[in-house]
Amino acid sequence: MIALYTFLKRAALSALLLSALTIGMGCNKKLDLSPETALSDASFWKTPADLLSACTTLYNSLPGMAANYQDNYSDISFGAAANTVSDGSRIAPATAAEWADNYTLIRRSNTILEKSAGVKGDEVLIKKAKGEASFFRAWAYFELVKRYGDVPLILRTFDIQDTLATAHRTPRAQVIKAIYSDLDFAAANCPDAAAQPAAEYGRITAGAALAFKSRVALFEGTREKFFNYGTPTSDLTIAIDAAGKVMANARYGLYQNASKPDSSYFYLFQLTADGAANKENILVRLYGQDMTNSISYTNVSRDLEQALISPTRTMLDLYLYKDGLPIGKSLLQQEQTNTTSEFANRDPRAGITVFNRSLWYISGRYVPNFDFTKTGYKLAKWFKGTDWNNKRSFTDFAIIRYAEVLLNYAEARYELNGSITDDDLNLTINRIRARNGAGAIAPLTNVFVNSNGLNMRDEIRRERSVELAFEGFRYWDLLRWKTAEVQLPAQVLGIKYFPAEMKITSPSLTTDGYLITQPAAKRAFNPAKDYLWPIPTSELGYNPNMVQNPGW
Repeated sequence: MIALYTFLKRAALSALLLSALTIGMGCNKKLDLSPETALSDASFWKTPADLLSACTTLYNSLPGMAANYQDNYSDISFGAAANTVSDGSRIAPATAAEWADNYTLIRRSNTILEKSAGVKGDEVLIKKAKGEASFFRAWAYFELVKRYGDVPLILRTFDIQDTLATAHRTPRAQVIKAIYSDLDFAAANCPDAAAQPAAEYGRITAGAALAFKSRVALFEGTREKFFNYGTPTSDLTIAIDAAGKVMANARYGLYQNASKPDSSYFYLFQLTADGAANKENILVRLYGQDMTNSISYTNVSRDLEQALISPTRTMLDLYLYKDGLPIGKSLLQQEQTNTTSEFANRDPRAGITVFNRSLWYISGRYVPNFDFTKTGYKLAKWFKGTDWNNKRSFTDFAIIRYAEVLLNYAEARYELNGSITDDDLNLTINRIRARNGAGAIAPLTNVFVNSNGLNMRDEIRRERSVELAFEGFRYWDLLRWKTAEVQLPAQVLGIKYFPAEMKITSPSLTTDGYLITQPAAKRAFNPAKDYLWPIPTSELGYNPNMVQNPGW
């Protein structure tokens, strides 16, 4: 079997496969209505290898490094400039890639599933191809549902004369049910990661399907709970079950750096070609190995230097001290007298996620500066000086990693029961906290929470936000927790300003010296409409049965 790496490299070098399948030639209108009869290529769709080749084109739809920049919509990061999501100024667009591209992916997945019926050969490979197509269809529908709510559920191909061309919006519960069904099929028919050949690393596995199912079910279960609709108990139970199955698989675990275990979290995002040896990465987007062996590449180090995503004060304040207590409660907290002191005695993830004087930058230790950054902070996660010099990065982008599964399990347990046992905390959050060595940060227990006046829900959410920081989760978490209306309108603060260390002309500062990056007057979140995104207005014009979301 041809390795995924080889497939993707070929796809990057030419459009031959896309041309052969005529996939990707359709318009982005009316849910992508290019006639599906155009895909009846008599010279193709003959063997299981043909199906898997077609599935390989779906991998181009996996999110890349830029997906992390969605955190700029939230309160923990800020980009090179304000964005219309955070400042409340966006209007319903005429078109949107978030809508059109996902329906294109759905159409491609439906085509593969239908064409598989006429393919003869190894049934295991045929089912594997169908499993991959089912996974990608589920992926696309979750991307749609989390933005738009009710969306047309299209589970077959059609042409412009079909009634599906003017489909009504399907209730989100029905769409979520279809997502679960697709992911169950993928989990049953894609290989276990332990049985996957090394050359196939990067293709969908059973574990990836289950891990993603836990993400979907947690999102929907908590959203139902806090918005008071649906069946949150059912969805939270599904999240626990899916995450539990991944946790029971010995193939997965938290990454540990053999030579520098106390910096494991840092090196997790520095690796390039570790591949299947990394037990934490459940699903990645592959970029290749180096300049001579490339599928594609990112320029993430230059992006970080130019502050396309930068930490805010909110993010820094989320990090606990080593005693497990937050700012305002820890006896380890010291007065901040320079840019280094705020990292003292903190969760080690703070000092390896956010640039400070202890980290290597481009050609020497980092020196705090205001080059590009609007917050005074720069992000160290993924940054490598060699990549900055080469203007190329080939670091695999972790789309789903094991730490997220542990966090999904812990949160679902708490939200289902209103409590979580110490045993479950030890299985999940405390394993994550111990990644960088014993004593790196105090474990979370029920006694600790109660005796220190903490709130368990807040601490579970804190752990998620810290561990998954700048990986594109925070904005969506605020939406499902129904806290966006509180968090997002608040002013955005940056670094504490020390003129002896950094210079900026006429800084706007709070009374205690923190940089005001964006005042509250320039941020807005309208809970009556902003918990859902606007459907592109062109879709309303093309389809008389399409109805816009409230307030848009």
